[in-house]
Amino acid sequence: MITAAQLRAARALLGIDQRQLAEQCGLSLPTIQRMEASGGVIHCNVDSLMKLVTALDAAGIELIVAGASSTGGGRGVRLKG
Repeated sequence: MITAAQLRAARALLGIDQRQLAEQCGLSLPTIQRMEASGGVIHCNVDSLMKLVTALDAAGIELIVAGASSTGGGRGVRLKG
């Protein structure tokens, strides 16, 4: 799962706006806007979520899930090394 905060942080790391992310994912701009405006974990259909995660992965973003190896143990994002 990905949170709205993770999505905003991923975009910031990539230096892209919502429109550019929508194009990379093959989703509409309003869909990306709704995802980022949601509180907590993003709720959407599985196809949209897979398109989003696949596009972020291809762009070099690694999603860090809660409890994964990190100093704080919380969710986050980072650029792949």
